[in-house]
Amino acid sequence: MQTITLADAKAHLSRLIELVEGGEEVTITKRGHPVVRLVASAAPRQQLPSLAELRASLPRQAIPAGEFVRQLRDDERY
Repeated sequence: MQTITLADAKAHLSRLIELVEGGEEVTITKRGHPVVRLVASAAPRQQLPSLAELRASLPRQAIPAGEFVRQLRDDERY
């Protein structure tokens, strides 16, 4: 971890960003006290597949849902 003053951070911001992109953590101090810690941001989340595409890929049920529930109830599974 590297520590740098606020004045130096203003003068060398692009270099600090390159360090952070490389995995380094940088702490910026103001009057000797740490005020900011620069770290690389988390990787963007992966996009989930579409729910509509998932539903379209599932096979259709042979019987209606109401009939299916009645069969389960009549078969004493509950």
